[in-house]
Amino acid sequence: MGGTLGVTKYTPEFAERLYSYITSAAAQPDVRAAVDANHDDNRWWPAYVSDWRVRMVVAGWSTRVSYAMVGTYADVVAQADALGWDSLTALNDQSLSGLVRPIGLLAARIRYLRSLAGYIEAAGLSITDVTASSADELIGSFKAGVAGAGYNIAQCAVLYARGYHCGVIPVDSGMVTKLAPLLGITLATGPAAHEHLRTLLQSAAVAKADAYRKLVSRLGYDVTIPGDAPPTWFVHLVLIYFKRLYLNRIAPELCVRRPACAELFGCHCLPEGAVL
Repeated sequence: MGGTLGVTKYTPEFAERLYSYITSAAAQPDVRAAVDANHDDNRWWPAYVSDWRVRMVVAGWSTRVSYAMVGTYADVVAQADALGWDSLTALNDQSLSGLVRPIGLLAARIRYLRSLAGYIEAAGLSITDVTASSADELIGSFKAGVAGAGYNIAQCAVLYARGYHCGVIPVDSGMVTKLAPLLGITLATGPAAHEHLRTLLQSAAVAKADAYRKLVSRLGYDVTIPGDAPPTWFVHLVLIYFKRLYLNRIAPELCVRRPACAELFGCHCLPEGAVL
């Protein structure tokens, strides 16, 4: 397997490389099916939840929930949305335990909600603050102010609260450990790696916004990207589902020389007998 290319910051060359990889990944039928099913109305962060504060709760509660449990998790989200922010935060610990019990990690999820409520109140946050302030500053403030919220949860909460097409690309641990090496990226160490990768991906996605829009049309995706928004949500979903489908267990179709080879599929570096 090839070594890393050592990308540490945005360059036009990296934007082109990311676009090439996403073009190959997005062309895979299973990736396209997953993105189509979750772009305009995401199963994890559904569009019907209207209160930005409940969205922040849902984003935090979505962590450590397996894909096999998405239906159970969706029921918890529906109950939280039906209660609304005031009633949800007024529940005692016993009632909250009953609500989140189906998705586990009761103490952590209750602590997150209580800390989130305290953070919102102490900061005097409003929806205007959330949508108008710098995403970078809000993510940093959220991570520092909400117990149990690392950069990944902070990124997810800010994205969901602001809306799918706000320009934020959340980065989970698998993107740091599996996707970044594939892309030839050398990240900062520790928790800062999530922010490093987020800003790098966002810059590259915005730089090639028109190309990604044309790619969506050319590949026949059934998604809607607002005309005034960068296609960062589309890029995020392609990357997250490609990671789950092809990197969590390395697929034999992938080039063995990644990231040195610029092709994901169909290159001449495949070992003899590999399935295309």
